[in-house]
Amino acid sequence: MYGLTFLPDWTWIIILPALFFAMYAQAKVQGTYQRYSRVHARSGLTGAQVARRLLDSAGLTHIPVEMSRGTLSDHFDPREGVIRLSPGVYQGSSLAALGIAAHETGHALQHDDGYFPLAFRNNLFPVASIGSTLAFPLFFIGFLFGATSLGFLMDIGILLFAFAVLFQLVTLPVEYNASNRAISLLGEGGYLTREEIGPAREVLNAAALTYLAAAAVALTQLLRLLILRDRRR
Repeated sequence: MYGLTFLPDWTWIIILPALFFAMYAQAKVQGTYQRYSRVHARSGLTGAQVARRLLDSAGLTHIPVEMSRGTLSDHFDPREGVIRLSPGVYQGSSLAALGIAAHETGHALQHDDGYFPLAFRNNLFPVASIGSTLAFPLFFIGFLFGATSLGFLMDIGILLFAFAVLFQLVTLPVEYNASNRAISLLGEGGYLTREEIGPAREVLNAAALTYLAAAAVALTQLLRLLILRDRRR
């Protein structure tokens, strides 16, 4: 009997390109962030100051900007209505810091605008979270006992994982839209000069690659599960 992960299986070949892409994307975002975190913006403003000003100009004075822990831990929490920036972004005045701060502000604006992909992703999150947790255990049980009445668990696992894949796909337009908003806000507001916009966009594009890579990995994993199920039956 062939195992799902612990024995050699040619279907791993399907996932390998996506995994290499994910490794490249992670290295790219780290390298780009490090490069432009050393280049200070001419405005001299910190990421926290830029986020605060952008929020206030949009009428979102009720949304606080807080400092979180870790590196590249920046995010907008729609449930608590708060932007959390990592220390390097919150306190930094680099091109990378301002780009990331504006990006997270873009998510806050999406939430305020009722941007449909973001609302859909937020509603999908609970199901996707359950799916990513239970999909592989259920599939594995169904795979081991495929010749019995428990074989249907493979289908349940695939269905649950499909929700996790959908979440990754919906994340793409959400992130790209937030980045586009960020670049527009920084340029139109005069927070970055024309020469500084390019590097800030480069930082955000590198970050977007990680989401694209995550979606690619999820899709290839789903394809692998489908192939394994069909081979087992």
